[in-house]
Amino acid sequence: MDHEEASRRLLDAAEQLYYARGIQSVGMDEVRDTAGVSLARLYRLFPSKQHLVAAYLRRRDERWRASLARYVSERAVEHGADRRGRLLSVFDWLAEWFREPDFRGCAFANAFGELGAGSGPVADAVREHKALVRRYLVELADDPPRADSTEIADQLLLLLEGATTTAAITGSPDPARTARAAAAALLAAKPA
Repeated sequence: MDHEEASRRLLDAAEQLYYARGIQSVGMDEVRDTAGVSLARLYRLFPSKQHLVAAYLRRRDERWRASLARYVSERAVEHGADRRGRLLSVFDWLAEWFREPDFRGCAFANAFGELGAGSGPVADAVREHKALVRRYLVELADDPPRADSTEIADQLLLLLEGATTTAAITGSPDPARTARAAAAALLAAKPA
């Protein structure tokens, strides 16, 4: 097994185990066993558990944001969505995500909640993800350009984060609908 294959298998195992059961409850031996990679190889690729968690989060970030952007883009093409429609479709995507059988909330908030701000590479990966999601919302809010795009994006980000946490706790996709309604009211209150 080459370096790339071993890394992929370890990240797959880490994501499966950490997202389902939590980071602290899963040891490196279990990740190794699930991946079918030697412990020596695991530690050559990821010198510590924090490095493995940060790598899993960064890979998840790329997939998560790509899925969201693809959904918003496809909806815009299908429905000729304007700025408001593109922003609201973020919450439609959330509703679909919340309905997935393995949905356990935000992997980034979960990791930060378990490991805290002192977790070095993990905290950095979490902050990077949140900054990139915010940047994407700013881009959506700023098309066409607006003076209040950052403010709108920050407000929508809070709705997104609150809906995700509430959906994870309640086990219901309904918070996406509630957050979408709040976002629609917010956007309607902003002059064009």
